[in-house]
Amino acid sequence: MDSAIQDKAAGGTQPAAAKAVLEVEGLKTYFFVRQGVVKAVDDISFSLAAGEKLAIVGESGCGKSMTALSILRLVPDPPGRIVAGSVRLDGRDLLTLSDADMRRIRGNQISMIFQEPMTSLNPVWSIGNQISEALMLHQNLSRQDAFDKSVEMLKLVKIPEPARRAREYPHQLSGGMRQRAMTAMALACNPHVLLADEPTTALDVTIQAQILDLILELQERLGTAVVLITHDLGVVAETAQRVIVMYGGKKVEEAPVVELFEAPLHPYTQGLLAAVPHLAAMSGLAPAQSRLKEIPGIVPALVNLPKGCTFAPRCPFASDVCRNEFPPYETKQPGHSVACWHADALLGGRHA
Repeated sequence: MDSAIQDKAAGGTQPAAAKAVLEVEGLKTYFFVRQGVVKAVDDISFSLAAGEKLAIVGESGCGKSMTALSILRLVPDPPGRIVAGSVRLDGRDLLTLSDADMRRIRGNQISMIFQEPMTSLNPVWSIGNQISEALMLHQNLSRQDAFDKSVEMLKLVKIPEPARRAREYPHQLSGGMRQRAMTAMALACNPHVLLADEPTTALDVTIQAQILDLILELQERLGTAVVLITHDLGVVAETAQRVIVMYGGKKVEEAPVVELFEAPLHPYTQGLLAAVPHLAAMSGLAPAQSRLKEIPGIVPALVNLPKGCTFAPRCPFASDVCRNEFPPYETKQPGHSVACWHADALLGGRHA
């Protein structure tokens, strides 16, 4: 992971002047349940440049996946509802479109690779027919032309014997092949934006690396902007140009990947990075640091968030102001923003 960060520091970042293809502003998605209001996504804003690779990280339950589902307007209603904000794709606010217009955009201009392909693929349709459906709907291809294109897409994602696999069903494919098929389906219409929600979950390490390499290779070839949702900071180091850290449904830090790894300003981000296994410790070269660090406590239930900063109950720097008021989200350095009352002290300590 360290070598990946060093490579990024040497160059290869997205130009700041690149045009934004996706702009999310003040997005709020709440679930109205018997126990109260669950603020699954609470005032999230970010932009994504054409061809950029953005990672959204955080523990399970922090709102990463719900952010992606909100962008695609796939929040189950009831009990969920997008209550505020805007999501502009190429200047069009997706939240104001009719359901019919949204169906024409979803899977065409913006697509998603879901976390578990076995529950996302239709078990009674062949893989080729499932890819063909999107092509016939969005690109007005005939059934035969769409099926031929689906075979080409399976070949593009490096599935062996694509013509045969196109006629098979999800249960006949391995986990890695199903994930490749999901990738082929998501990219079949050459979308402007690809949302990848934990695309390597439940895959072994070798297949994980292959799937990530494949997504990045296709992203470079097709020019698609990618939002990668993950809790794996090793994946972030290898793939992303910019990182958003979420906690308790809120964005708590955002920075270029190199700066975030080298100088995190939020205690939660520091805790996540400290919990990453290091090669020296694993090999026994650093016995004093051999035990993995962990963040004490658990992610709070979103229906019963603490007053003030949601991370305060787990934070070693928490003070009275942290426990009573949520900190403002402020830019501390160019491109590096954070919501923490003690960010200036942490930043000063690093520069001391």
